[in-house]
Amino acid sequence: MGELIINDKEVVIPGEVIATGMDYLPAGGVFREQENIIAMQLGLVSVSGRLIKLIPLSGRYIPKNGDTVIGKVVDIGFSGWRVEIDWAFEANLSMKDASSDFIEKKADLTQYYDFGDIIASQIVHVSGSKIIDLTMRGPGLRKLKGGKIIEVSSCKVPRIIGKQGSMIQLIKEKTGCKITVGQNGRIWISGLTSESEMLATRAILMIEENSHHEGLTDKVKEFLESNVK
Repeated sequence: MGELIINDKEVVIPGEVIATGMDYLPAGGVFREQENIIAMQLGLVSVSGRLIKLIPLSGRYIPKNGDTVIGKVVDIGFSGWRVEIDWAFEANLSMKDASSDFIEKKADLTQYYDFGDIIASQIVHVSGSKIIDLTMRGPGLRKLKGGKIIEVSSCKVPRIIGKQGSMIQLIKEKTGCKITVGQNGRIWISGLTSESEMLATRAILMIEENSHHEGLTDKVKEFLESNVK
């Protein structure tokens, strides 16, 4: 019979045994050695049913298929755009993936996305470290106008979003801000006032700093409610 040695939301170090027995299954950031599930890195334990995984507490962003990322248009070519996403190499946004509209080959691409534009896009293909393809065709993928961008550690993004988006939804409701979170650690915040944007920023940074603490949702809710005017 299996035993969970380290509880959900607790911090572990590389090599630490999280569970024993065959009742639990290893997911990301852990591995099985005989009957033990062992941590591969410093991280926050996440237990979902029988699955055990780690949420990393350190490390830089690594692009993955399906990630929503916030990037900056840095170059425009004949067939698309180059986008900086906080990775060693720029990502590609082709004409066919840039819009649901048909874009003619001789079109002025700056009419769609110009130099310096900030966009929320999704990674649809990663080949090695150099080839990363993006799309703008999907819910919530768009040019981000106004507001502000803050940067957090990409490994803290899952905690900032929360289970099924619960944490970020709480911040949206209490501050009235529109918020888009990129898996690359960039977060766009747009509120009716600079004060509401600042409150949302402070709440997000609070989560980043205290991501390994228990009862964080209640603490963030209390913080927001005590500061909402």
